[in-house]
Amino acid sequence: MDLQNKIKRAAKELAPELVQIRRHLHSNPELSFQEYNTVAFVRSELEKLGINQIKSLAKTGLEVIIEGKNPNKKVVALRADMDALPIIEANEVSYKSKNTGVMHACGHDVHTTCLIGVAKILSNEKENFEGTIKLIFQPGEEKLPGGASLMIAEGVLENPNVNAILGQHVMPLLPVGKIGFRSGLYMASTDELYVTIKGKGGHGAMPHLCIDPVVIAAQMIITLQQLVSRQANPIVPSVLSFGKVIANGATNVIPNEVYLEGTFRTLDEKWREKAHELMLRTANSIAEGMGASVAFEIRKGYPFLQNNPELTDRNKKAASEYVGSENIIDLDIWMAAEDFAYFSQATQACFYRLGTRNEAKGITSGVHTPTFDIDEDAIEIGTGLMAYLAIKELGN
Repeated sequence: MDLQNKIKRAAKELAPELVQIRRHLHSNPELSFQEYNTVAFVRSELEKLGINQIKSLAKTGLEVIIEGKNPNKKVVALRADMDALPIIEANEVSYKSKNTGVMHACGHDVHTTCLIGVAKILSNEKENFEGTIKLIFQPGEEKLPGGASLMIAEGVLENPNVNAILGQHVMPLLPVGKIGFRSGLYMASTDELYVTIKGKGGHGAMPHLCIDPVVIAAQMIITLQQLVSRQANPIVPSVLSFGKVIANGATNVIPNEVYLEGTFRTLDEKWREKAHELMLRTANSIAEGMGASVAFEIRKGYPFLQNNPELTDRNKKAASEYVGSENIIDLDIWMAAEDFAYFSQATQACFYRLGTRNEAKGITSGVHTPTFDIDEDAIEIGTGLMAYLAIKELGN
């Protein structure tokens, strides 16, 4: 039996067990950098396989080594993130979150499960591949500074040095069975904006005695939007969104201050830096010109994510072999952000998408929503595919 069929058979046999693992993880979600029970569970599953090269990194992360023949030939890393989101789950399922206000609404339970499954498959195939597989169970993808950056700083891409890294992420826009790839630029950088505008409150009927921070905030939001739309090169994707506005006055009360939170995203580092300068200068100018003051904080987040073209093309071809070329989807640029971007800045990387949608089963909700769920058939596909891609890449 050839290796592809062996992996497919192993993934199929493991599927019922892996579904239960995923449901356990889904029921017991933990927030970013608090994944203590999750990582203990993962470690126990790996130790059952006799894997002993396990190292703790970034407090709640793991680096796991599986060596084949000639382990120094090449090193391929596979990454799964483990953290959940601060969302109250609305699904009424047997595996609903037991931790009120915390939910695996981005599929990290699936990613972790698939990587455990890969460990189960590859630990039995060590005589059938040359090189080393490094499994990265990563904490804190959803929270700055990102667990990827911390693990890289602690040497996860070294000793042995990683030649290429693959990341698999669920995608509810794709039907189960479909796999999405994009070569080159794929996901945006992300920065968090925190703005406090201080004016002078008073009676709503006497605005001439006030410095109205509500009006100033409105002006600032509109002007900053125009800044992005007028100053950015039209061929460079940019997004500026304010999702939180607190002006705690009343129908007839002008408040003393207004608080804003937003995000800025783009795919060009030079424009990113210029936009930061323009936003700060513009906000200060508006506030000063209207008699107020502003504290404008930009928390620089993840860089843009770029898939190595040669690595991505190889893995797209290998995925076509595994799932069939009719199930391979070419992806568009996506303005969401991912801390896997740090890996893509440090070594050859390929971040691809695993379809999880099933309209017939009513599984259509997007990530980061209270009703997000997956067609669990994706677990068997994702596990086998990742194991196959890793072994194929070792041979290149």
